[in-house]
Amino acid sequence: MRNELKIFALASLGVAAACATVPKSGDPTVPVFAVAETVPVMTENEDAADDPAIWRNAASPADSLIVATDKKAGLYVYGLDGQEKSFSPHPALNNVDLVDMGDAGVIAFASDRSDRANAKIVLYRIDISTGGLTELGRVASGPGEGYGICGTRRGDTLVIYTAPKNGRIGEWEIALGDTPTAREVRTMQVPSQPEGCVVDHRNGTLYIGEELGGIWRFVPGSTEGDLVAPVDGRKLVADLEGLALVPEGADGGWLYASSQGDNTFMRYALPGVTPAGRFRIAQGRYGSVEETDGIEAMRGDFGPAFPGGLFVAQDGINGGTAQNFKLVPLGDIERALEGQGER
Repeated sequence: MRNELKIFALASLGVAAACATVPKSGDPTVPVFAVAETVPVMTENEDAADDPAIWRNAASPADSLIVATDKKAGLYVYGLDGQEKSFSPHPALNNVDLVDMGDAGVIAFASDRSDRANAKIVLYRIDISTGGLTELGRVASGPGEGYGICGTRRGDTLVIYTAPKNGRIGEWEIALGDTPTAREVRTMQVPSQPEGCVVDHRNGTLYIGEELGGIWRFVPGSTEGDLVAPVDGRKLVADLEGLALVPEGADGGWLYASSQGDNTFMRYALPGVTPAGRFRIAQGRYGSVEETDGIEAMRGDFGPAFPGGLFVAQDGINGGTAQNFKLVPLGDIERALEGQGER
């Protein structure tokens, strides 16, 4: 979410676009640096780039893909060199995720906010050899304006979680078929506008980021959540935006969050959601990162540039050009935060 008063005040002072954020000050951070970036999205001079998802090519890691939204124009697929592989036009998409459904293919899905009163999900199949996108159709996903989205695979079923602006969180079972259909199996609620959404593929635990409230955890089957990481102005500075989860072992690993209010990122250790360090993507060859909405992270080999994993962050202020996505080696982040917090 953008603060129009903040942007207006900075413009009045004549501050350059590359420095167009005066963040609040949270707890100290360590710097990391992007080693690659995507080409800018097509929508210029607007808040447009929003949310990424990662598909890892186990057979050829350097040929992995990033799927990401331009919420004014449509859905992109990028290579790890940041170049565009494909683009599917579709206005008013917001967040995106993807799930490998085996014989059914790699399915990407995005929240459709074109009807502000009735949210929808747009489904795509990704050609993993070319990065091409085939739109499979749209399904309704309840009342409200489509916003956050994430998903997982449960057996042979695609399960998608939706987080519209009204805070009514839905769990949907998707039947792909010739014409996709959706069946809601659970409804949850957070007190105010959410966006960040990630599900732990190991056990089905769902994490929802309430922008002004904090991170909520919903265990499988429960309609009541627990606020496990509040927005406190220190570790999380409002707005809380994207979430990403990196599993380790049976229930360990890391939960990452975009602390947009101070242009930083917070890491928590699982399973207890214990604070485990803060970092920022600092000025380097590919610029710094500010006002981040969506993030994604994945451990594993992604080729020579990302041998220990990949972290992708939307960059809301991209040096005077249209917004894009920055790529950081996940191993660099883990080394920078080594020893911070409890496992």
